[in-house]
Amino acid sequence: MGAEVGDEVVIVYSSEVVEITKKVPEGRLITIVEICKKIAEKHKVKACCFLITGIFIMLAAKAAEEAARQGKNLGISYWRTLKADGFLNEKYPGGAETRKEHLEKEGFKVIRKGSKDAVQNYQDFLTP
Repeated sequence: MGAEVGDEVVIVYSSEVVEITKKVPEGRLITIVEICKKIAEKHKVKACCFLITGIFIMLAAKAAEEAARQGKNLGISYWRTLKADGFLNEKYPGGAETRKEHLEKEGFKVIRKGSKDAVQNYQDFLTP
């Protein structure tokens, strides 16, 4: 899904990332790669900027946690968004351990791969 020199790419809008993240139902997952594929397809280009996408996912996660502390639910299930290859994002609010607990409550098996946590067989749970 990577772009080559000369390929058209899209710089994503935060609203696009949040919209996709909100649509991931309980029992399903999505990776940053899948988010970028969806956005690139929508804009009819080869790729989207992974860096900006990652930044917007992180901002959405922080906004969701801040809202939760105020008793509000933004409906952003950011913990269901994984890094490429199914790894948990340890930079999300609360770190990987908090995300692991959340995912395990939803029935996912989180395993240790080297020094990081990943969802076992995450590909089987990717949202279409």
